[in-house]
Amino acid sequence: MKLSAKVSVLVLTGIGVTSSAMAQGLRGEFGAHGIGQNGRPSGQPPGGFGGRGMFGGRGMDGFGLGSLGGPQSYVTGAPYSAVEVVQTMEPLADGNSINHKSQTIVHRDGQGRVRTEQTVTPPASSGKQAYTIVTILDYVAGTRYVLDSSTMTASQSPLRIPATRTGGPSVPGGRRGPGGGTDSSPMAAPAITRTTLNPQMVNGVLASGTHHVQTIPAGEIGNEKAIQISRQMWISNDLKVPVQIRSSDPRFGTTVMDLTSIVTAEPSQSLFVVPPGYTVKTRTQGGPRPTR
Repeated sequence: MKLSAKVSVLVLTGIGVTSSAMAQGLRGEFGAHGIGQNGRPSGQPPGGFGGRGMFGGRGMDGFGLGSLGGPQSYVTGAPYSAVEVVQTMEPLADGNSINHKSQTIVHRDGQGRVRTEQTVTPPASSGKQAYTIVTILDYVAGTRYVLDSSTMTASQSPLRIPATRTGGPSVPGGRRGPGGGTDSSPMAAPAITRTTLNPQMVNGVLASGTHHVQTIPAGEIGNEKAIQISRQMWISNDLKVPVQIRSSDPRFGTTVMDLTSIVTAEPSQSLFVVPPGYTVKTRTQGGPRPTR
């Protein structure tokens, strides 16, 4: 299945970056692996040294919306519309490479409500037409909607309402263990250096940057030499969302996210409600998902 305009995150450009979102990972933010409950690709490998977690891999994991409960905070008073473009480049051992490019249309209103839209293009052999998946996160009403144009249905579920966010992003102090606590094993304390970059204009807006480098020591995961994984992230000072992220991991390749065509104006309020003609199906949190 090809995602020609993929909903990322929560897309990560819909809200501010939170330490919780970074700690839990983005579940394969930038690699198309099917559509999850919140309308984004799902089913990624876990993070950590051996996986594609916070510091590398296809996912640029760790900078998106929460999976079920939503983010730990959201931004109000900074509406915008934009297109999130994600490109992944994965070199193969035989000299070949796997490249993907996807787009997500993102809207956020002054109340902090977020809408993301993707176009899903099934394989030609399926005989199915392209359709759209729209996710609406309404923090005012505490409701999430996932709209599927192929079935004209809107799946409605509760959305936990987090606190509004006015500060800048934070960086988690450690990786979470399986039970939710801090993992105290040697794997939980990778060598990470963080550099603050001077503010500059990125994709048309003033942004503050950070550069992280994680070093996996030789022998930690069976590697002969030390592995360095880097991530550079620029966050809009006004919008409080990433406008560019560049991640490089020699195990998995390079991923670049750019927030483009940014318009800092209030989007139409009609974008944040279920349009006429859709059948609303309500489910409780954690309940069965509607079948297609």
